[in-house]
Amino acid sequence: MTSTTAPATVRRIRPEDAARMRALRLEMLADSPLAFLETVAEAAARPHADFVARVASVSRGDHTAQFVADPGGRLVGHAGGVAAPDEAGLTLVCTVYVTPARRGSGLLAALVEEVAAWSRACGRPELMMEVVVGNDRAYRAYQKLGFVDTGVRVPHPRIPALYELQMRRPA
Repeated sequence: MTSTTAPATVRRIRPEDAARMRALRLEMLADSPLAFLETVAEAAARPHADFVARVASVSRGDHTAQFVADPGGRLVGHAGGVAAPDEAGLTLVCTVYVTPARRGSGLLAALVEEVAAWSRACGRPELMMEVVVGNDRAYRAYQKLGFVDTGVRVPHPRIPALYELQMRRPA
């Protein structure tokens, strides 16, 4: 068992991380169900081979990438990035999560900075993310990392009664 204080290495995900990433994904969905685009039941029902294929696909390339916080043992954080389909020079930051015992430890900043470095290396100098309106803890955390509320509000992709706000910053 890894201690919650063991240092974590933040790095790009590797194909061999698939089983640990699946465990983290299920934790993410259970802990923050409004923040992600699938339910725990949907993720749990997917075959392990799907996780293996997904992890392999985001472990390389410049269109989509995922980064993890790895203390050895169970993964404790994740952040992804994807090239914006409609805006050259923009990376969408997505699927950001830090396990509750590690919140406030600096892992969020380290994960976002890895996405930012990858984005810059791919020629995309700007980051954008969406946060559920009312998730003030996340909003404040992203403000501390330099994200600015653009004033744009978009409907939540799965829950029509909710909205997300867009935040941007330089990569």
